[in-house]
Amino acid sequence: MMEANYIAGEWRPGARDAIAVRNPADGSVLAELGYGTANDAVTAADAASDAFGDWAARPARERSDILVRVADLLAERAETIGPLLARETGKRLPEGIGEIRLSAEFFRWFAHEIRQPHGELLTPEAGARRQVALSRPAGVAACLTPWNFPVSIQARKLAAALAAGCTTVSRASEKAPLAVVEMFRLLSEAGIPPGVANLVHGPAAEITDTLLDHAGVRVVSFTGSTTIGRQIMAKAAPRIVRPALELGGDAAFVVCADADVEQAVEGAMIAKFRNNGQSCIAANRFLVHRDVYEEFRDRLVAKVDAMTVGDPVADPVPDLGPLIDDGQVTAVDEILGEAAAAGARRLTRDIPVPDGGSYLAPSIWENVPDSSRMVSSEIFGPAAALIPFDTDDEAIQRANQTEMGLAGYVYTRDAARSWRYIDELDVGIVGCNNPVPPAVNAPLGGVKQSGLGREGGALGLEEFQVTRYASWQLV
Repeated sequence: MMEANYIAGEWRPGARDAIAVRNPADGSVLAELGYGTANDAVTAADAASDAFGDWAARPARERSDILVRVADLLAERAETIGPLLARETGKRLPEGIGEIRLSAEFFRWFAHEIRQPHGELLTPEAGARRQVALSRPAGVAACLTPWNFPVSIQARKLAAALAAGCTTVSRASEKAPLAVVEMFRLLSEAGIPPGVANLVHGPAAEITDTLLDHAGVRVVSFTGSTTIGRQIMAKAAPRIVRPALELGGDAAFVVCADADVEQAVEGAMIAKFRNNGQSCIAANRFLVHRDVYEEFRDRLVAKVDAMTVGDPVADPVPDLGPLIDDGQVTAVDEILGEAAAAGARRLTRDIPVPDGGSYLAPSIWENVPDSSRMVSSEIFGPAAALIPFDTDDEAIQRANQTEMGLAGYVYTRDAARSWRYIDELDVGIVGCNNPVPPAVNAPLGGVKQSGLGREGGALGLEEFQVTRYASWQLV
């Protein structure tokens, strides 16, 4: 059994029976994971609380130096950890390696950001008075992450929290924990003091409830579904624990009449099928102007029909790997079946998929009713609906007719039109002629039911800081 709980600088077995971590490409067991309990979460939060004072008091330069070492180690080991990540998640090998390299950049960026000036010297309201606002670490942060980008999402939270001077307790999804464990090994190797960064595996609700009840935990940073996000907000309320929530999406991908259709199709393939369609910012609905609808449709269908599906670490690497597990395949199949029963028409061929894994052929659909879950909710798989529109007003209205508001995309060659969509799409992230808008130095987050707060960039650092204002009279 793998000792996967990192508490107070030590690797510990879980108190529960081990759980199997499986390769979704063939169902084989990759590792037996030591599963923790509420007691492990308490021990980890106690360790983080004990370590907080020293870590918060360290000069930013010292914290920065450690985070730079973490970044260097992740970059050096990307070719080793990336294949493990691909095997446990089903993402294509280049994407697995790329995620580790991206994770390194989060640590590097926040390491440099914390060495910049922070706080504010205010203009005195009276001649003999001075006023300052100072940024301070908030306390212990609980970092709770999903399986679809398990390392980079955890890194984005950890790097910001540790840079700010917070100590942390992390929980990673049991569906894809192995590469996260390797990242914590590198944190230890880089010199993170005992108790500063802790990792506990265990039942999600039990571990989360325990952490939110702990007196030392002052921030909870969660990425996952809107349903669970609402539950975490409710659990955080009694102790006024600050929630930072990046939740579900239902992104519209708008193709305007003046768009470069070839560029839009290439962007659509990335925005839809990256990570096998299992991304919160994935394009969920393609809204295409009627003037270019047929050209875009035919080009996109041809691209999808030419895709290959298979083992994500095979040589050559396929275009799509498996979904995370059979349960996710069933969930997406149910959405597609409902749409078909309501009159939707599948445009793409039934691409052969291997036996024995959690595979699903990619598909593009048209004539999908607005009431269908394919249009109104997050698919989280390799399928999407095509919807024609006639005017920008209509496209914006249709794009915004969802309770979600994480990401949106627009393809146009008109600068004024692009700015209109940036202004009027009711989302937190807009990709204009860009299928992958997130960046380490930029804030990522949603509006409406897609969350609160921001990750990445300077705003991501502020999620783990509190402001202390001081005013004094000169004598």
